[in-house]
Amino acid sequence: MKTDVIVLGAGIVGISTAIHLARRGKAVVLVDRRAPGEETSYGNAGLIQREGVFPYGFPHDFGALFRYATNRTIDAHYHLSALPGLVPFLMRYWWHSGFTQHRRIATMYAPLIEHSVTEHSDLITASGAEKLIRKDGWMKVFRTDNARDAAYKDADALSAEFGVNHVKFTPAEMKQIEPGIAAELTGGLRWTDPWSILDPGSLNKAYVKYFQSLGGELAWGDAATLEHVLNGENWRMQTPEGAIEAKEVVVALGPWADYVTRKLGYRFPLAVKRGYHMHYGTTDDAGDGVKLNNWVLDYEKGYFLAPMLRGIRLTTGAEFARRDAPKTPVQLSRAEKVAREFFPALGERRDAEPWMGNRPCTPDMMPLIGKAPRHKGLWFAFGHAHHGMTLGPVTGRALAEAMTGEKTVVDLAPFRPDRFIA
Repeated sequence: MKTDVIVLGAGIVGISTAIHLARRGKAVVLVDRRAPGEETSYGNAGLIQREGVFPYGFPHDFGALFRYATNRTIDAHYHLSALPGLVPFLMRYWWHSGFTQHRRIATMYAPLIEHSVTEHSDLITASGAEKLIRKDGWMKVFRTDNARDAAYKDADALSAEFGVNHVKFTPAEMKQIEPGIAAELTGGLRWTDPWSILDPGSLNKAYVKYFQSLGGELAWGDAATLEHVLNGENWRMQTPEGAIEAKEVVVALGPWADYVTRKLGYRFPLAVKRGYHMHYGTTDDAGDGVKLNNWVLDYEKGYFLAPMLRGIRLTTGAEFARRDAPKTPVQLSRAEKVAREFFPALGERRDAEPWMGNRPCTPDMMPLIGKAPRHKGLWFAFGHAHHGMTLGPVTGRALAEAMTGEKTVVDLAPFRPDRFIA
């Protein structure tokens, strides 16, 4: 089978790239080892984070570092056995998270984030997925005055510099907005620009169906079979239905990008932050009127509650571990205990076991988007860390534009893959 482009990886980045290439008249085959949207893009807080100008950095505060070192927190956990291999990455990540470096990164990152909602909106409308979206932002809530005041100050600065919008709430207002929260809150903050997703898996499927309506094809396959053929002019990979051959390939494999890149001689400093989620019922299932009204971050405890179609999704922070190590959902257990006190209407677990995913991370917190430095017809789109769902559509559009010689919607120079190649 011959096609114009093979897109490896059917997460939100790969799906979006495939859509935008198909819109430009390319014959595209989207390939994955699983059904589309069932890996990292399936399990997240369900946010399109228009406010997320600063990618998630490594803390420099001594108190936070000490807390994390105890390995007993909800928002961070690590496998001691994985640390020796992670130290080089973590040191670079820590350095890039310093005040000056982080601000410089934010100025380059901001144009991607700026287009996050508008590019999703385009695909949501095209795929008829409007019923899966809420457009009322998300909330941080605070238990102490110090945490509240620091967050308010940061929000004011972010709004002034990057034009993202927020609203602050008093404790009394919070009781009206979320009467089911039992914790004593000192205030709340709503980011009003982001959109939320009632079921990320269903949104992925809607986008895939739209891709197929454009003539795109799906295939199951192992990315590790990718090879150069015809003196380097074509790319070929194997599937159970036979070989697929194309002039161009997009590697959008997220945390599994190294299956292809290492084989081709690229040694990108890609690590993973693992994360967990679980769905819960509520006592409102019995009709007593108690429910969670908003996507809510319990800011000082480090977990998220999201009222999705399947139930309330509880998501955890980051786990630093080897990508393929067995699940250790200790953060979820810790978070569930706190969440039941925070929101007493949290009901029974609805999933047979905790879901776990891998966020693909670079030490400078920015994805790799663009042409491979040493191979014709090879393109990269991975490393989006916590913002894969947020940035999938704008990444897909910008990469498709670059591949077809158009002016890109954002400047891709800051995200060029060769920044990690000496």
